[in-house]
Amino acid sequence: MRRGETEGFWAFLADRFRRDPGKMLPVVAISTIILLAVIVLLGKMAFNKIFYGSERVDLPTYMDEYYQVQPELLSVIHQDELQEDKAKVIEGRLYFTIDTAKKFLNEGFYADMEEEKLLYTGPTDTTTILFADTAYTDAEGRHELDYVPCLMKEDQVWLAAEYLERYANFTYSQNERGVWLYTEETPYTQAVLKKNTKIRKKGGTKSPILTDVSKKETVEVIESMDKWSKVRTSDMVVGYVENKCLTGYSDQVRTMPTNYTPEEYGFTKFPKSERISMGWHYIGGKGGNGTLDAMIKEGTGMNVIAPTWYSQIDNEGNYRDFSDADYVKKAHSKGLQVWGSWDNFNYKNERDADISTYAVLSSTTKRQRLVKKMIASSKEVGVDGINIDYEGLTPDCGPHFVQFLRELSVECRKEGLILSVANYVPFNFNNYYRLDIQGQIADYVIIMGYDEHYHGSGDPGSVASIGYVSNGLDKTLAQVPKERVINALAFYTILWKTEGAKVTDEYITLKNLDDFLKRTKIKYTWDEETCQNYAEWTSGSARYQIWLEDADSLKVKVNVMHSKDIAGVAVWRLDYGSKKAWDLMKVYKDL
Repeated sequence: MRRGETEGFWAFLADRFRRDPGKMLPVVAISTIILLAVIVLLGKMAFNKIFYGSERVDLPTYMDEYYQVQPELLSVIHQDELQEDKAKVIEGRLYFTIDTAKKFLNEGFYADMEEEKLLYTGPTDTTTILFADTAYTDAEGRHELDYVPCLMKEDQVWLAAEYLERYANFTYSQNERGVWLYTEETPYTQAVLKKNTKIRKKGGTKSPILTDVSKKETVEVIESMDKWSKVRTSDMVVGYVENKCLTGYSDQVRTMPTNYTPEEYGFTKFPKSERISMGWHYIGGKGGNGTLDAMIKEGTGMNVIAPTWYSQIDNEGNYRDFSDADYVKKAHSKGLQVWGSWDNFNYKNERDADISTYAVLSSTTKRQRLVKKMIASSKEVGVDGINIDYEGLTPDCGPHFVQFLRELSVECRKEGLILSVANYVPFNFNNYYRLDIQGQIADYVIIMGYDEHYHGSGDPGSVASIGYVSNGLDKTLAQVPKERVINALAFYTILWKTEGAKVTDEYITLKNLDDFLKRTKIKYTWDEETCQNYAEWTSGSARYQIWLEDADSLKVKVNVMHSKDIAGVAVWRLDYGSKKAWDLMKVYKDL
C-alpha cells in the first residue's frame, strides 16, 4: 500500500472499531500480530546484515589449499594431523609411499632400488616382491595376488594399502583430496546441529562462510571454545560453528582392526645364570690363534671370548678368515663361549684399501650372500655366536646396515647362534645405527663405552669419563631392554702431548701402566668430574696430560653398570689387562 492507502486503512479500522468494537477486536489483534511479525522479520534481516557476514569463500579452492593438495596425489592426514606425506590412487587402488608405510605402519619394509625388490624381514623369514609383480615370495614359495602390491613410479616406491593390511592394524577413509589414516584407537566427540546453519572459516560472525549444513547433520567437534566450536563435517570441511547451534554431544572411539598380530622376536639368551664377561681377542693372522691359552690365563672370570677373525676385503662381500675349529674346541673345554667377530675396518686399515661397506650392504644379492657366508663359517668352526663390529658407517648406509642385521638375525635364530652388535656410545649424530631396532632383533647390544677422546683426534681428554659412560648407558637403556645391554670398557689410557699447536698421543695399556708410573714418577690426583686419576706436567716446551684408566676408575664404572642391572661387560682388549682389572671383572660377573 502507498502511504495514503495505509493511512486510509487504519482510519477505516478506527471508524469501524468505534461503531462496533466487539466485531473489530479480533481483526485488530490479527493485524497487530502480522505487523509485529513483519517488524521482527525485518529486524532479524537487519541484524543479520549488520552482525553476520554473508561473504563466501570458493570452497573447492579453499579445500585444496587447506589440505595442500597436489595434482594426482592425495594428502595424508594421520591421527587428524596433516602430514607432508602423499598417497595415490593407481588403477582404482590406494597406495602409500614406502616412507609413509615405514613411518606410520611398519618399519620392516626395505626397498632395493637397483634390484627393484621390496623386502619385509620379520623374526623368522624375509618376504620378497619384485616391483610391479603380482606375487610375493617367502620360505614357502611364491604366492599370487590379484593386484600389484608394490610398484615404482617417478622414482618413488608405492605400496598398496591392501597389502599393508597384512603388516599393520590401521583404518582409513578417503575422498578426492586426502586420506585420513588412523593407527591407534582415537577418542573423539560428535554433536548434532539444532538447525540449518553455516560453517565459517574462523570463529566469528563476520568470518567468511565455507559451507551450509543442515539440521540434524552430525559433525565432529575438534575443539570447543566459549561461543564457537571447531568442527569437521562428513565431507571433511573443517571450520567453525556457534555452540548454540549444537546439541546431542556424544563421545565416540575409532577402533582398530585386529587382522595383524606382531610376531615375537626370539632371544637366544646366554645359557649361564651369571653376567656376561667378554673379552675381544685381537688376532691379526692364523698364528694368533695360538695365543688362546695366554688370553684365557689373563682373563680371570671371562666366560665369552670374541676372536677378531673376519674382516671385509672387497666390495663384493668377501672376507678374510682366520677362524680355527681347534681354537673353538679348546675355548669350550675351558668353559668359554666363542663369538666370532666380523669387522669392516681391520683389513681396510692395514692395506689402506678402497673398500666400501655401503657397496656391499646396499645390494640385496651381496648382502644376502654375505649372511650365508657368516652362517656357514660359524657352523663350520662351531662358534656359539656372531659379533658384528661395523664402524665408520655413514648415515646413508644406516638403513642397509639395519636390513643386514634383520636378515642375519633370522638366520642366527634358525641356527641357535647368539647375535651381538658392537656400537658407539649413542648420540644424535649416530642414531642411524638404530639401537631401538637392534634391541628388538639382536640378542645383545654392546656399547663401546670409550673413545670419548680418541687416538689421533688432537683433542686431549679422558678416554671414558664416568659421565660419558653413564649417560651413554642411559641413552641405550631408553631404547634397549637392560637384559640385552653389555657395556664395553677400555683396558688402556692415552698419554697426550701438546707442543705449540701440535697434539700427539700414545696408548698405554693397563698391563703396562704400573711400569709407566714408576718410570715417570708422575704425581696424580683424583678428579671427581671424570672419576679418574689425573696428572699433568711439562717437559721442555711440551705439556703432558693423562686421565688414568686404572682399577680405581674401572671400579666406579663397574658400580654404575651394576646399579643399572645390565647383562654384562666386555673389554677391549685381551692382552691389555691387569690382574686388578680382571679381578674387578670377575667380581662384577658374579654379583
